[in-house]
Amino acid sequence: MTTPAIKLAERTEIVTKYARKEGDTGSTHVQIALLTKRINHVNEHMKSNKKDFGTQRGLLKMVGQRNRLLRYLKRTKQTEYQELIKSLGLRK
Repeated sequence: MTTPAIKLAERTEIVTKYARKEGDTGSTHVQIALLTKRINHVNEHMKSNKKDFGTQRGLLKMVGQRNRLLRYLKRTKQTEYQELIKSLGLRK
């Protein structure tokens, strides 16, 4: 049995940290933070499994999804975008 990419405790911690209001689990901020966590996890896997092309494709799809969400956030809420990328350590 395989372990999930993000453990439940880590997931709830991320959701509570980036939620905009009580009970928020699907806002753009939360989605970007969860995708970033998954991307970092898969990236570590890819370092030791360079020929895992199925995982590589999934990684590229996740990166593309995160980029679309980031573009949306940048277009609609510039200050929140800046705060989010700073807190996640994206784009120096």
